[in-house]
Amino acid sequence: MSKNFILLAFVSLATISFAQKSESSEPENLNWYLKDPKADGVYGTGATKAYEMLNAAGKKSTTVIVAVIDSGVETDHPDLKDVIWVNEDEIPANGIDDDNNGYIDDVNGWSFLGGATEDIGKEALELARMYLMESKYFEGKKAQDIPANERVRFATYEKIKLAFEEEMNEKQNSLKNIRALADYMRRVEDQTGQPFSKEGNAAYVANTDLDKKMQGRMKQILLIIPADQLNSEIKAAEESVANSIAMSMQNADSIRTAIVGDNPNDLSSKIYGCNRYEGPDAMHGTHVSGIIAASRNNGMGIDGVADNVRIMVLRAVPDGDERDKDVANAIIYAVDNGAKVINMSFGKYWTPNKEYVDAAIEYALSKDVLLVHAAGNDAKNKDVEDSYPTRRLNSKNVAPNWIEVGASSSSKSSKKLIADFSNYGATTVDFFAPGVDIYSTVPDYNYENASGTSMACPATAGVAALIRSYFPELTAVQVREVLMATTTKYNKKVIAPNGEKLKMKEICITGGFVNAANAVSYLLEQK
Repeated sequence: MSKNFILLAFVSLATISFAQKSESSEPENLNWYLKDPKADGVYGTGATKAYEMLNAAGKKSTTVIVAVIDSGVETDHPDLKDVIWVNEDEIPANGIDDDNNGYIDDVNGWSFLGGATEDIGKEALELARMYLMESKYFEGKKAQDIPANERVRFATYEKIKLAFEEEMNEKQNSLKNIRALADYMRRVEDQTGQPFSKEGNAAYVANTDLDKKMQGRMKQILLIIPADQLNSEIKAAEESVANSIAMSMQNADSIRTAIVGDNPNDLSSKIYGCNRYEGPDAMHGTHVSGIIAASRNNGMGIDGVADNVRIMVLRAVPDGDERDKDVANAIIYAVDNGAKVINMSFGKYWTPNKEYVDAAIEYALSKDVLLVHAAGNDAKNKDVEDSYPTRRLNSKNVAPNWIEVGASSSSKSSKKLIADFSNYGATTVDFFAPGVDIYSTVPDYNYENASGTSMACPATAGVAALIRSYFPELTAVQVREVLMATTTKYNKKVIAPNGEKLKMKEICITGGFVNAANAVSYLLEQK
């Protein structure tokens, strides 16, 4: 996880976050997510071993399109430029919709977050958007004034209002605590006459109960964040929380309409956006794309999991909560333009238009497209509190073309094998995949580590794409079934994200970890 994420945890800020920068890995561990439990003693995806078996069997591959619905992707990154999907029916930069699909110059994908000249960067959380809309509708009305046909909606509004007020109070407290840390550091510096340091914190004479408490808390923080980086981390955390509070108080719908040009609450509109699919901050989507498909064996950077795929870039995830409308339309675009796997490293806990996303999920099923989704980073039991989008459809059906993934690490210790931030669920999370200290592509032609179920999701999407590439006769549902049946089981108890010692079957459906080598071995034996 990022230092900033850890700092926020210390000040008790609850947040759903699907990717975080993390500490640097040792050089020999940079591609650990490609390794195999049996061959290497590390619970990676087994991709390297899978290719050895495929080559020995003389198997050939077909190109598979993987859609990445995310924050945007740096399409000219040296390790990605050769694996970016190209819409061959569209002539670049001629201002004409050559393929008549409604999207002008969608050469590498599409952004549902841009207008003629601007792009959505920051967004409000869904809860804030729902509260603003419903509070306007019910403003001044009392329970006894509500007609019978609106009482269910009013009851929902009251729940939204309570949750919103609790969240805003929590954020205000977090901001207050972050600023208190900064003030404490200044007091230490004034007393010691030196820049803030671990030694200075230990030597500081705390004269108040508050300072004694802050001194102990800072001691814990300094175990993770070096003192010389703490000022910038505190500043970043303060900015993050302050921005979130500010966005929650604004009319996000009006901002959206002004920038993108659509009515965000008109679910019938599909043709909006632009072809600036990198967006203001493509770190997340670029990192995700590299895990799936960074060019293999080119002597550069990293190797992606899949060796014959093309990344379709779909920008629908801002800095804040994605909108149901954009998610649904991104799924539909991906399906209509040939994607066979869709990576979705995002999520939220409130959804106003679930039925619209459900319809898109069912559309993907009808067109044989596999959806891979990150479980989330809040150490929550999804059996109790699910996040959205979800395979649990309003029709009471469960989407069979859906994979839900938790995050695991390269640790050989059962205590640290499961990421302590990962969401889990005995009936809702399918299995775990590499999601801690994953080194991958980032903007400006660079590489960085990141941790999160956002990383476990593309690791799995890469495996799924590998299988669809070498065994194209399999349907999306069959690919999921194979991956479920061939996970690497773990018989020891692990420390679950809730802190309890549990069996793997108590935190995920299969009780195991995704493994491409197992899947390939199983499929080759079927021939």
